[in-house]
Amino acid sequence: MSLLTAAHDLSDELIRLRHELHAEPEIGLHLPRTQEKVLRALDGLPLEIGTGTSSSGVTAVLRGGRPGPAVLLRGDMDALPVQERNDLPYASRFDGVMHACGHDLHTTMLAGAAHLLAERRDELAGDVIFMFQPGEEGHDGARHMIDEGVLDAAGERAVAAYALHVISTIIPHGLFVSRGGPMLAAADTVRVTVRGKGGHGSTPHLSLDPIPAACEMVTALQTMVTRGFDVFDPVVVTVGAFHAGTVENVIPDEAVFQATIRTFSPRNREAIKTRVAGLVHGVGAAHGLDVDVEFGVGYPVTVNDTGETDFAGETVTELLGPGRYFVAPQPIAGSEDFSYVLEQVPGAFIALGACPPELDPATAAYNHSAEALFDDGVLPDGAALYATLALRRLAG
Repeated sequence: MSLLTAAHDLSDELIRLRHELHAEPEIGLHLPRTQEKVLRALDGLPLEIGTGTSSSGVTAVLRGGRPGPAVLLRGDMDALPVQERNDLPYASRFDGVMHACGHDLHTTMLAGAAHLLAERRDELAGDVIFMFQPGEEGHDGARHMIDEGVLDAAGERAVAAYALHVISTIIPHGLFVSRGGPMLAAADTVRVTVRGKGGHGSTPHLSLDPIPAACEMVTALQTMVTRGFDVFDPVVVTVGAFHAGTVENVIPDEAVFQATIRTFSPRNREAIKTRVAGLVHGVGAAHGLDVDVEFGVGYPVTVNDTGETDFAGETVTELLGPGRYFVAPQPIAGSEDFSYVLEQVPGAFIALGACPPELDPATAAYNHSAEALFDDGVLPDGAALYATLALRRLAG
């Protein structure tokens, strides 16, 4: 029986596990219900299983029938603080928590791959590390598991690492997409506080109004990005929060805005901080205002190894046939903490179109939306790809 056929024979079990995970989503690093479901799904397999001390991570090692290196497969497990608005029989039972990014599918596909490879362990010329990771959504879950030794869980450093991520829109159903080099952006934050002198709205000349200056900064940041950085090494600055004042006729003492900063190279990641700080301080000084700037460091750029990415694309074609793999023409401005893994192990982050076939990917709700939908039909192909990547890489 082919590996792909075996994966499709597991469909009912995979769908059941995915629905159980979706119905009981958990946020952050500590996911006791999710961890329990993963351990139950792996029960009985010939795996060396360990659980995290700083998180609910699960590391499982499958020893191959022949000696060789180790390959790592990652699936993230955590959900988002989103109130689900889908009328599904397995919709989230918890208020304000939802698997809106498809991590329930990743966890399920990785568990499926463990079953497929356990049945073929004699064919493995080496070991497979299954990394079931919590806390991807802003909690540095990958770094926690790296600090606890996941990359060396087989006894030596993994020689390659792969991760799949479903997308609920844009990518056609069942299409795998990746690219060598930068695949996802670094995501940092900035908080700017503009300090003035409050007063009455009828006499602004007697105050130092921080609001016009803060508005000028927001607009100037967009101009600075388009004029200060090469469009072929892009920078994205989006102000998502702006707070000032309490009532229409009072000039407040301060205005505060916060932005996300997306970059695709270490050079621009550092350069944008200098440019942002210089711009807001300059505008503030022109208005006679004090400005505080605080940067928050997020995930680094997710950089795929070109050779491993080419190998992954070839593997998709070998497993599923022509037309199922597409090379992305440019990076995606989202971010991922699988970047920490790829800083130490060559590998590939691969997107998978999971928009339900009855929906139009061009208009379907995006990941993180309260209405995001993912099709169960991609589960066998994802599980089979995980397993085939490990088998082929260890055979190589």
